[in-house]
Amino acid sequence: MKNLPMHDIPYSTQQITDADISAVSDVLRSGWLTQGPTVPRFESAFATHHGVAHAVAVTNATAALHIACLALGAAPGKWVWTSPNSFVASANCALYCGADVDFVDIDPVTRNLSVEALARKLVHAEHTGTLPTVVIPVHFAGLPCDLFAIRALADRYGFKVLEDASHATGASYEGALIGSRYVDASVFSFHPVKIITTGEGGMVTTQDEQLAHRLRLLRSHGVTREAALLELSDAQTGAWYYEQKVLGFNYRMTDLQAALGLSQLGRMDELHRARENLVRRYDELLTDLPLRLPTHQPSPLTRARSAWHLYAVEVEPGPGVADRATVFARMRAQGIMVNVHYQPIHLQPFYRARGFEPGQFPAAEAYYRRAMSIPMYPDLSGAEQAIVVRELILAIQA
Repeated sequence: MKNLPMHDIPYSTQQITDADISAVSDVLRSGWLTQGPTVPRFESAFATHHGVAHAVAVTNATAALHIACLALGAAPGKWVWTSPNSFVASANCALYCGADVDFVDIDPVTRNLSVEALARKLVHAEHTGTLPTVVIPVHFAGLPCDLFAIRALADRYGFKVLEDASHATGASYEGALIGSRYVDASVFSFHPVKIITTGEGGMVTTQDEQLAHRLRLLRSHGVTREAALLELSDAQTGAWYYEQKVLGFNYRMTDLQAALGLSQLGRMDELHRARENLVRRYDELLTDLPLRLPTHQPSPLTRARSAWHLYAVEVEPGPGVADRATVFARMRAQGIMVNVHYQPIHLQPFYRARGFEPGQFPAAEAYYRRAMSIPMYPDLSGAEQAIVVRELILAIQA
């Protein structure tokens, strides 16, 4: 292919405005860098925006997955199932709790956990006495899973649903924002490349008051000062008094993070519209190439609005078409930082050492062999998007 000028286009990056900087500066001047009033304000605003009763902010989404798994009953002798097409945190969280992990293959169209594969696996698990305690569907690239169908299976087989919405802040399913219906708890990520950012940070949402209380204990050493929960009465204690109720962790979000999150939450709809505009243009410009483009809906029977964290294509093999590795290398050589999401979790050396093997989840493995995420972030300009498409057209030629 021709030698063209080098570009500098990341696969994703955060958008930081003067308003974001001002919000963080205000906290720096306030005297409350952590455990102050901004975290509760962020939690309240996030819960209100998503129409959910409780939002619990933590240091990152991995911490959110960990304490949510614990709170939902993951423990030694229990099973947690998730998708192999995700980052390793979606499975590791169960191991942190001492539980066993298994995977459910993906739907090749949505790249999400397959409801059909889940139903088949549940039938077998019921016969063998290995039903999961928790199932973690992952909203890959921001597209919601088919939650109504998963909820029906959960009610039938008695497992909890913890949705990994790390890609899906602000996404909706059947008219309601993710995190408010169909599941027992939801986890969101505020990593810099996600829909909104707090630098690092995560959130767990739930409608269950008791679950929210347990999450708050777990994120802060298992310690409480709430008078109603203390074993000793006010008359027996002083203002310094607190009690540890469970073995918890230091997973508290700082007020600095929360201030950035609050500022970003205020323009989340604007950020979504920018992503959707990029998607429409990609859909138009790439439609005749030997690529499988991402779908917009979780099933023919349900409707959703993706958060479009990623725009992941699949390089379709055929005459005159370069393989994915070649396309990837050519794009990177031109300064376009494409990426691959994800290497199947079960093929990682750590999980292969636990007994998983190639061929167990063929749809996830087939997707991985062809997958490539192309640049997607709100500040990607029309000119830069045109460069990405032009270079992709050249790179895909064998």
